[in-house]
Amino acid sequence: MRPLLLASCLTLATTALAQTPAPSSETATAATATQAPAAASTPVGDAARGKQLTYTCQGCHGVTGYKNAYPNYHVPMIGGQSQQYLVNALTEYQQGTRKHPTMQAQASSFSAQDIADIAAFISSLK
Repeated sequence: MRPLLLASCLTLATTALAQTPAPSSETATAATATQAPAAASTPVGDAARGKQLTYTCQGCHGVTGYKNAYPNYHVPMIGGQSQQYLVNALTEYQQGTRKHPTMQAQASSFSAQDIADIAAFISSLK
């Protein structure tokens, strides 16, 4: 069942990205100018919201023994990992500098605030 859950999550993310209209150059320039000051500050993570966002993460990272059924490989234990490490890892997956197709697909749909929230929750786990 887990592969189907993951596949459906990836399908939803891909569909959502495909349906997002590309901004015009004027809109993009205005949005960039508006977002520049906000991007300079690091968002503060909300662990409660992060808990909601990590539901699908449990499909691989919450499996007993951290062995994913399909394909069968070891999945890293991320609970209790440092918040900064998690922010860096998710950002690197999002930017494509860290390679893993599933994680890149998951991270591509996250905003900076989503990443901060996810990191706040996962780092609080023991």
